[in-house]
Amino acid sequence: MASRVRERLSRLRVDLTPWRGSRDFRILVISGSVFFLGGMVGYVALPYQLYQLTHSNFAVGAMGLVTIAPLVVFGLYGGALADHVDRRKMLIGTGIAQVAVCAVLLANTLLTNPQVWLIYVCGALNAIASSLQRPSRDALFPRVVKHEEMPAAVTLNALTLQVGQLAGPALGGVLVATAGVAWAFTVELAGLAAATLLYLLLRPYKTSEHSTPPSLRAIGEGITYAVRRRDLLGTYAVDMVGMFLAMPIVLFPAFATEVLKEPALLGLLYSAEAVGAMLATLTSGWARHVHHHGRAVVLATMTWGASVGIAGLAPNIWFAIAFFAIAGGADMISGLFRAVIWNQTIPDEMRGRLAGIEMLSYSLGPLGGQSRSGLVADLTSVRTSIVSGGVLCVAGVVATAAWLRDFWRYDARTDEHAVRERELRAAS
Repeated sequence: MASRVRERLSRLRVDLTPWRGSRDFRILVISGSVFFLGGMVGYVALPYQLYQLTHSNFAVGAMGLVTIAPLVVFGLYGGALADHVDRRKMLIGTGIAQVAVCAVLLANTLLTNPQVWLIYVCGALNAIASSLQRPSRDALFPRVVKHEEMPAAVTLNALTLQVGQLAGPALGGVLVATAGVAWAFTVELAGLAAATLLYLLLRPYKTSEHSTPPSLRAIGEGITYAVRRRDLLGTYAVDMVGMFLAMPIVLFPAFATEVLKEPALLGLLYSAEAVGAMLATLTSGWARHVHHHGRAVVLATMTWGASVGIAGLAPNIWFAIAFFAIAGGADMISGLFRAVIWNQTIPDEMRGRLAGIEMLSYSLGPLGGQSRSGLVADLTSVRTSIVSGGVLCVAGVVATAAWLRDFWRYDARTDEHAVRERELRAAS
């Protein structure tokens, strides 16, 4: 009996095989974690500084408007670049650009009268640099680990980013409240510089001879490839449906203060999903035994929607926190299997462009979802918006899975694209 329990528990443990076996995987994970930690400190400092200078909530929100266009344009173009140039050089070049932008923000902060317009310019430039960088980093992962190790590699990468997501804002909040905004930007600058230096340790990775030079044609080829592969299209469609219909974060202040009457515990609502995601990651060893990845994405996204809807009915804030944590865990599982499908089936010469499309799919869905949640809440009520979003999410995901049956039937053992990539990796 005891041995069976130990065996079952061992299936839940995070698989460390990619970490032990690949030097470049370790570099990517460590540098990405440092980059993300520093970036999350700035994520707190920049809007705080804007509000202190303008005392306007709109001025803070306008930063999101400034970054949407760079995200779309340079996310797609960065994907095309990632398929045609050395991805290591892209990481280093864009890292240097982000260090420079952060240095300008720090210098502006040290002025007697910091310039608001310069903060917006730096926000746009940083969005450009990060949008160019992300596809190259994502496209490198399939090159640095074995094909069968992708579930474990995705999990380990997600775990380190979750640590940054929890620690970065906390550190940023402490710094701006005690030492000041300038110190927060100094810590961010140090993190970005250290991560960029780590990228120098990566080996060069030549691009495929069949890659298309970065252009509108190259971007169009990536979009066409994604649309024609219905199993791949499902990874984007299901996630966008789930995020657009059940994204309640914008309602947390009103939900905590006006509905649940617990304004002092608002922060726990924001951290609940991250905690749930981390717990799901730490017990995700079972994922390597799953082969029907499409079904896993569908069921996890349905669980996300159902949990959000139930949280909207919460009689107290602890009930809501528990179900938002379940939602966060389900969202992490959905993201895990989506990333495995991408990394195990997309040809290397298309990986950068598809990474750019992926970045847009999981960025635009939440942005639209927050607008939907706010509008429905204003027209009806906060509870109605959260609950109806959860119900519509479940129904929308079911409809999407019925429409994209190839996605529901996807099996990593027999899928033609997964088999081809597995054979190519084995041969090389």
